[in-house]
Amino acid sequence: MAPEINLEDFQKIELRVAEVLDVERVEGTKALLKLRISLGGEERTLVAGLAPYYRPEEIKGKKIIVLANLKPATIRGVVSQGMLLAADDGKGGVSLLTVDRDIEPGSRVR
Repeated sequence: MAPEINLEDFQKIELRVAEVLDVERVEGTKALLKLRISLGGEERTLVAGLAPYYRPEEIKGKKIIVLANLKPATIRGVVSQGMLLAADDGKGGVSLLTVDRDIEPGSRVR
């Protein structure tokens, strides 16, 4: 288990709903996918190690949860502007965190 954090620490995290507009493999890698997402009035690029678990067409069009205020990082030459959330059972099972109702991209997760 990770150490406990206080409410003030948690309030620094900005989780948002994002719609996946496009997905492609990152050239020269086996695990990385490049996602173009919409956060409502803004589009961003994310890089995620989901290729062993999802085909690009399985992700496109989904509404996922992203950490929107993470500092950008360059991964294999691609600038990743956030991080998507996924559950990992530690046994090879990975599942994207999605929303269960139709909600606008950019909506804040509270």
